[in-house]
Amino acid sequence: MATGLLAFAQVVDGPRLPRPRIQQSEINFESNLDELRHLGMLMFSSPMNKHDGYGDGPMDHTDTTSPGGRPTLQHNGTFLRINGLDGQTCLECHSIISNASVPAKFGVGGVGGAVTNAMFMPTHIDVDDEAVNGFADFDGRFINPPFLFGSGGIELLGKEMTAELQAIKLQARQHPWKWFPLTTKGVNFGEIMYRNGTYNTSRVRGVDRDLVIRPFGRKGEFPTTRSFDVEAMMFHFGMQPTEKVGEDVDADLDGVMNEILPGELSTLAIFNTNLERPLETTVENRGVMMAAFQEIGCADCHVPALSTQSPILTYSFPEVETDPSANVFYAVDLTETPAGFDASTEGGIVVPLFSDLKRHAMGDELQESFNSSVDQMFITARLWGVADTAPYMHDGRALTLRDAIAMHGGEAEEVRDTFLASSPETQQLILDLLGTLRTPTQPAADLQD
Repeated sequence: MATGLLAFAQVVDGPRLPRPRIQQSEINFESNLDELRHLGMLMFSSPMNKHDGYGDGPMDHTDTTSPGGRPTLQHNGTFLRINGLDGQTCLECHSIISNASVPAKFGVGGVGGAVTNAMFMPTHIDVDDEAVNGFADFDGRFINPPFLFGSGGIELLGKEMTAELQAIKLQARQHPWKWFPLTTKGVNFGEIMYRNGTYNTSRVRGVDRDLVIRPFGRKGEFPTTRSFDVEAMMFHFGMQPTEKVGEDVDADLDGVMNEILPGELSTLAIFNTNLERPLETTVENRGVMMAAFQEIGCADCHVPALSTQSPILTYSFPEVETDPSANVFYAVDLTETPAGFDASTEGGIVVPLFSDLKRHAMGDELQESFNSSVDQMFITARLWGVADTAPYMHDGRALTLRDAIAMHGGEAEEVRDTFLASSPETQQLILDLLGTLRTPTQPAADLQD
């Protein structure tokens, strides 16, 4: 009863983020994982308000698009929706754990429907087609929210792949004028050479030229959930992390300083990365299904599983993107946490993600209109959990899995055509395989009353 009255009092007036504030200095290798996860769930789910620092400050007439000085819709003073300021919690956009059932099943960390799509940094929207293009023009990005399940395994894979690519880069420096293949976990990212005091990265493919694997974000923009959360806090909520703007700095001039502390982002990252991983339904003919998936060529990019060398996911602050081992303050064994990954024979974990964590050009039909050099580029979608997570593609344009396959273009065009030309029986085997890839049924249940 007292807890309920306290929560009501906070709704009436006062900040909603957990009190007392979570300090980074309080988190160390002896900290209790479940306590950190619980605090992270509160960060994920508590509706932030203006006492917390929600929203941007006065409109910046020199830059009305970037977080910090955006206008609000119809001068409402709170929300914008088209270009962020579009919710109060992470949970609002990550709450559907299965769209395969009717009604949908809701839970912490799931996907979002099309109504929750982020409309990222547009400066022009032609809703009524005044330009007579035959469509509603929009120069931002339209992003369907994915789920967070299994993100700890993804982050660990990304960190190990980054470390391996950085080691190859160092090897190239030690042996100038020789091309070195950039292959990690069986995935090739091109070649690199060092000569005349600089690196030749002209043959690097599917990853930024700094050779940092960034598995999060539809374009592959963020190496960790923490780095994603830093930007998401500013874009969606106008909440400014001190690790981005500085301590005791009111960068957006909204009257609130220290809106998101490093310790709060640490617990959020720990919560996210220890959510349960997606599951596979056991069926008798799974081997036949997988053989069809591989024979058609789907597995060339949607690699069924990758393995790590270690089961230990480390957390760093501050993060150094090119050195995942720097500044570690906490660590978990992903075979022992609720993430529930299976151990590999090599001593790490098996991550059945159905992705190569590599960017690919997907053709004209899927390219975005963001005026970016990577408009056609998308990181290979992770198919685990796909049976429960319609709609599909980066913006949710595909309402069925068959539609999603048919929309593949660019580097995937040949495989798409092979699928469409295959027998109905072969196509059904592949669709049936995808139907076995499910989301967890009760994510973070142990943290909820």
